[in-house]
Amino acid sequence: MKTPSRYIDLTTDYGFKRVFGTDVNKDLLIDFLNELFQGKKVIKDLTYNKNEQQGDTAEQGLVIFDLTCTSEDDSQFIIEVQRSKQNHFKERTIYYGSKLISDQAPKGGVNGWNYAITEVYVIAIMDGFHFSDSKEYLHDICLFNQKTGQKFYDRLAFIYIELLNFNKPETVLESDLDKWLFVLKNMARLDKLPTFLKKPVFQKLFQIAEYSNLNKGEKQMYDVSLKRKWDEYAVREYWETEGMQKGIEKGIEKGIEKGIEKGMQKGIQETQRKNALNMLSLGLSLEIISKSVDLPIDEIKKLCSL
Repeated sequence: MKTPSRYIDLTTDYGFKRVFGTDVNKDLLIDFLNELFQGKKVIKDLTYNKNEQQGDTAEQGLVIFDLTCTSEDDSQFIIEVQRSKQNHFKERTIYYGSKLISDQAPKGGVNGWNYAITEVYVIAIMDGFHFSDSKEYLHDICLFNQKTGQKFYDRLAFIYIELLNFNKPETVLESDLDKWLFVLKNMARLDKLPTFLKKPVFQKLFQIAEYSNLNKGEKQMYDVSLKRKWDEYAVREYWETEGMQKGIEKGIEKGIEKGIEKGMQKGIQETQRKNALNMLSLGLSLEIISKSVDLPIDEIKKLCSL
């Protein structure tokens, strides 16, 4: 494996959760979210929730989020990092938001509920693929009246960030949101804290994200997470070039999309299993492996018996 950069990649599973997913670092997530909402909403404090939610039926099993948290006014947030293009990605995020809303309904036949639901926001950070045909990098979505253009309901909202479309160089970064997006996209390429980021929140971010500050176990977890990202990129690059070229030659336009999707999924699943086996050989716990490679503990137990 090649020598890692000075700072960890924030779009890896481990990198994102290390920086944004712990109580001691929640000030970083609060600052990022407040810059994202640009005054439309002000978050003063957050409580992290478990990232596993039970499905509505036994057959549905668990729904696993990257991060989920609740603010001091009971607003709920799901923050997802997505690196590979998926069919029905929009539908998945809508399902996630709807899941948090439906879970607010009283259970056990309680009478008299007035449907006073709290705010729910789904924030998706997309790295490595285009979400839409637009060149915009920030998509702020809520329910609105198509005839008048007025907001109908903004307490269920979706914010999609396309990092591929964020191409601002250092010299034209205007807001702290610009700086956050620049860091999310470019931190792993930097070798020092830039002068334009010398604000306490970014100074703390760079200190936490320095690879040399990780202990041995943390470095192993990050290395596995980084390799997984590289593997996903390699699978995507192969199917977008070799697979697509073969499909074009055969003139099977519909087969291209299905072949790419099936090949990417198969490649990602195989990479997950290989990474889990590697981590098992290092003696890491089932819980840590499950969070790092995004596989259920039961499936990892099956790998133990191979």
